[in-house]
Amino acid sequence: MASSLLFNLDEFDLNQVVVTRQQIETINPHRGDMMLLDGIFAKNEPHEELWAIGYKDIGDDEFWVAGHIPGRPIFPGVLMIEAAAQLASYLFLEQCEKTEFMGFIGCDNVKFRGQVVPGDRLMIMGVELKRNSRRIICQLQGVVNNSLVFEAQITGMPI
Repeated sequence: MASSLLFNLDEFDLNQVVVTRQQIETINPHRGDMMLLDGIFAKNEPHEELWAIGYKDIGDDEFWVAGHIPGRPIFPGVLMIEAAAQLASYLFLEQCEKTEFMGFIGCDNVKFRGQVVPGDRLMIMGVELKRNSRRIICQLQGVVNNSLVFEAQITGMPI
């Protein structure tokens, strides 16, 4: 049985980006092909329970398109998880006085429930489950056209 969505996306203005790619780059170190978070539509206020809704627009010119899978490109699941980890990283590091690198140290309860292809907008939703000064555990989901395509619990820590 599929999980319910963390958020009802109809309740948010998905045309209004509140954190741009350039603003994400001031917090997260990812660049080039490994920058997998294009923006954030909604998020918590600083120092409250952490949650956010971000996105990745899937282009037909991305590095993986030619080889995964030739003639029928499918956004790799590992990159979906990486995009989600980058959202969790942003959430945690934005709260820190000193910006550090957030290492991805765990991924549990992963389920892939659909495909993501060039032309799709992958919506990434995340909420904190647990946080302290040394780690964050988030529940994250990916959604395309209001359909759940993946879910995972991701753990990260500053290193």
